[in-house]
Amino acid sequence: MDSHPTTLIGSVQRAMRLLEAVAAREQGAPAKQLAREAGLALPTAYHLLRTLVHEGYLRRERGLFFLGEAAERLSSSGAHQKRRSTVSDMLAQWRDTIGAPVYYAIYSEGEIEVMCVADSAANPAVEEWADFRETGHAHAIGLCLLSQLDDKSRRDHLDRYPVQSITPYTVRDKDRLLRRLERTGRMEPVVERQEYALGTVCAAIPITAGSTAAAMAISLPFHQVDRLLPAARKLQSEIGRLLGTLAISISI
Repeated sequence: MDSHPTTLIGSVQRAMRLLEAVAAREQGAPAKQLAREAGLALPTAYHLLRTLVHEGYLRRERGLFFLGEAAERLSSSGAHQKRRSTVSDMLAQWRDTIGAPVYYAIYSEGEIEVMCVADSAANPAVEEWADFRETGHAHAIGLCLLSQLDDKSRRDHLDRYPVQSITPYTVRDKDRLLRRLERTGRMEPVVERQEYALGTVCAAIPITAGSTAAAMAISLPFHQVDRLLPAARKLQSEIGRLLGTLAISISI
């Protein structure tokens, strides 16, 4: 009963050896050479190579095999994961330095996207009790991202996600919100106090990188409200130091 799984695992291992052999040959290689380097019988290599070409992991040109689009996507995904891991580590470091959960978000294709959150048992993140995408008018992350958009893009977003009362402290109407966004300083922290969640205050720092609107933010319990702006300034200083020494991938 175990023979089929064992055979399947063996096939996967042999296919991986072929992929590794192809990856080592940027100028391409013929089946015979790949079979030899992977330690496979030629008929087995032919069968696996045809399958890998069919699935898009390899492509064949003039009798030579090269990595295909599917394999390149895997490589790109690996680089993407590495960038994400780097950003997560960075947020965790700032969480520990500042003593507050740290959030990283971008505005992409008309949507608010929270990409990473670093929190801990001692400093938990705000519970997403109302969808962050739909309530950008009520939390610091959304307000910060919307403040970076042009007027047309802001109005488009608010047409899709109308202003609504989330707590007694939430801005009441679209016009009042637009005026607030227009008054927001270009590189000033954006602060909200209990507008998204009662008992919580938040501050977000705008990040400028090309045409992408991005933000990093912190949240604190309301009884620590006096810490909010100093902590936000500390985060802003850390971000400035980072951007001064390396290029951060906004999209991660």
